[in-house]
Amino acid sequence: MLKIGEFSKLSRISIRLLRQYDDSGLLTPEVTDPFTGYRYYSEYQLPTANRITALKDMGFTQNAISEVLDCYDDPASLERCLRLKRAEALAALEEAERRLRLLDTALERLRKDETKMKYDVTVKTVPERTVASVRQIIPSYDREGDLWGIYCQETARMNIRDGDPALCTAVFHDGEYKESGVDVEIQKTVKGTYPDTEHVKFKTVPAVQVASATLRGSYQRMTEATEAVAAWVRENGWVFDGAAFWIYHISPHDTRNPDEFLTEVCYPVRKK
Repeated sequence: MLKIGEFSKLSRISIRLLRQYDDSGLLTPEVTDPFTGYRYYSEYQLPTANRITALKDMGFTQNAISEVLDCYDDPASLERCLRLKRAEALAALEEAERRLRLLDTALERLRKDETKMKYDVTVKTVPERTVASVRQIIPSYDREGDLWGIYCQETARMNIRDGDPALCTAVFHDGEYKESGVDVEIQKTVKGTYPDTEHVKFKTVPAVQVASATLRGSYQRMTEATEAVAAWVRENGWVFDGAAFWIYHISPHDTRNPDEFLTEVCYPVRKK
């Protein structure tokens, strides 16, 4: 039998943690002296201690470690547990990378001593046009590409002619920003008449008066353009009057370089 200090050295787990593991039932000493309270461990408990340390390093909580330890005699169950943890770690990594990109962008602007991009806001009329439309509730705004995928798949054999100009737009029908379950419609201007498919509907969109600003660069800067439009509307005696939409002049379909994206932010407006 090993005293707690000896077991601590061999397992490379602090005495404090060993006591904590004992209190939680994760790793109970082989024997606890009822008079002195001294804890004694068996050499046969070292593999379990090493597994606990390995699982802890993988990011498992103590409660989860206890459940995973029960799976060690069942390779299939153990694999499922490890794969679930791997997926969780991968999601956390992707989120961390997204935050790093945002931080790098902010730092790059500071290094260049950039000021906010200046936006010219104009009022114009987007003319009546015939469009191919796909409208669905999607999980989040960044899943808009799913709608374009549906459009491409269902119209691939229809020989659709592009309108002039061939506007590709996304309309955001919700009256608020939503974290999930967003109502988005994508539209592409077309020429001619075509039968509806399962998800693609052909329709005429009426002319609409909008206040617009054009953003060159990543969609991460979109709030700057929308702030400019909102300020212009407030300062010039207009009010918002309908669902906002974006016109993609240069999109990820055209280039993989976000700095080359060209997006027009359009808000339907009317005079007060």
